[in-house]
Amino acid sequence: DSGKMKRAEPQKQNYFSFILSVDIGTTSIRCHVYDKVASIRGSCTTKVEILYPQVGYVEMNPDAIWNGFIRVVKGAVQDAGIQMHQIEALGISTQRGTFTTWDRKTGVPFHNLISWQDQRAAELVKAWNRSCTLKVIHGVMKLVYFLSRQKRCLAASLIVFSTQHVTMRLIWVLTHYKQAVSEGNCFFGTIDTWLLFKLTKGRLHATDYSNASSTGIFDSYQMCWSQLLCSMVSLPLSIFPKVEDTGCEFGCTDPSIFGVPIPIMSLVDQQAAMFGECCFNPGDVKITMGTGTFMDINTGCKPHTSVAGLYPLVGWKIGSEVVYLAEGNAADTGTAINWAQKLELFTDVQDTSAMAYSVPDSDGVCFVPSFSGLQAPLNDPKACASFMGLKPTTTKCHLVRAILESVSFRNMQLYDTMHRETNIPITKIRVDGGVSANNFVMQLTADLFGRKLSRMQHHEMSCLGAAFVAGLGVGFWRSREELKKLHSTDDVFVPRGSPKAGARIPNGEYIPVFQSWERALRRSMNWYGKT
Repeated sequence: DSGKMKRAEPQKQNYFSFILSVDIGTTSIRCHVYDKVASIRGSCTTKVEILYPQVGYVEMNPDAIWNGFIRVVKGAVQDAGIQMHQIEALGISTQRGTFTTWDRKTGVPFHNLISWQDQRAAELVKAWNRSCTLKVIHGVMKLVYFLSRQKRCLAASLIVFSTQHVTMRLIWVLTHYKQAVSEGNCFFGTIDTWLLFKLTKGRLHATDYSNASSTGIFDSYQMCWSQLLCSMVSLPLSIFPKVEDTGCEFGCTDPSIFGVPIPIMSLVDQQAAMFGECCFNPGDVKITMGTGTFMDINTGCKPHTSVAGLYPLVGWKIGSEVVYLAEGNAADTGTAINWAQKLELFTDVQDTSAMAYSVPDSDGVCFVPSFSGLQAPLNDPKACASFMGLKPTTTKCHLVRAILESVSFRNMQLYDTMHRETNIPITKIRVDGGVSANNFVMQLTADLFGRKLSRMQHHEMSCLGAAFVAGLGVGFWRSREELKKLHSTDDVFVPRGSPKAGARIPNGEYIPVFQSWERALRRSMNWYGKT
């Protein structure tokens, strides 16, 4: 299978050089060839096979990812009708928190890529979060913060482990490969590091700051792998890759792979989407609504320390400039809509907006989208998904409207938390991802925020962001101002209704509906903790 190829529309301009960008997602690997005006000249996509060897284990074959990567790169170049020597640079965007370890001499992986969705370390996470060691660290760091007022001490006092972070899954792995670690023969890396190692024939063991900061093992205040965390959980620093600037040329592909050396640059998916949306200034907000929702705000040159579950990330580091983000997420956005489709509440997902608009309200029905628990600001992994307020008058349209409302309500919770915690004036909000195609969700979110939302024509913003970073790195594009001019907005959603002074929700019409939904949310919390 050479992947699905789709010929792009022919361009009027005749450019002689291009940028390649590859996005390695959870379900697919996509490659696009971009020209000077950021139009796609060729594309190729192949599926990612997810492996479930045991209950709770979620893996991918690293060699399959490597072969798929090579396949889509060659397929996209062929689809564009160009030659490899016309490629100026290769940008790579990858999913976060998925990693493997391998023999540094032979390059052979010790095990499959362990996905960010993997739950094998769940019991280890629980044990550590309840441990006396962590309680002592929390107490000591709270005291140090009280005395020093250093935010990184406050951050350390709030550390809790999660299965989505690499830390505990990596500890689980290393207990099975102690000899390789003790002999100094083990390399650790996320997907980008694994691909860079393969693309350079083992010459490069590196990652960029955006990928490193997304592992949960990186100190975003000190801008290095966390010595405190590594010593606390016995992770050897020798296995970690060198951290390089985003947009810095990591090196070139080995000429034997594509016939010519191609400069490589890399960053992680949500930060790539942020860059692709040109959210370069403090207060710029990006919302990606896909399988889950990821809401990121540019916090400028300082990381944000949160008490409500927002995660501080390095957006990118280019030269001396470091840009930080604060991120909140809701895990079950597209998941909830796909679940409703499987229940045959609708046939085509494109019908859902019209179904929601066909009824004046949800008839008092509330849906809680928490198949994977609730993330910020509630942070309850034991919450359950639920419908509440069902009546004999309830129809499919009411159920669909309740589901779509819940997506916007979770957006509102994240936005409210972000706005309140960061205290940064929000300058613009740009939205992407598959669920952003739903006009009902977009309009209701704009109404709840009381802010204009821009939905971009480009839907694959992670791929575009990786292309922008790579293009800037080699001078294909000269400045960020030039990138901003390449943007074209698909739709703008302006808030409707009369603002209510002092209200948490500017559109007063939805205040009682939102309050009912919050009551349903509270009743769904700690469900799996009950006996």
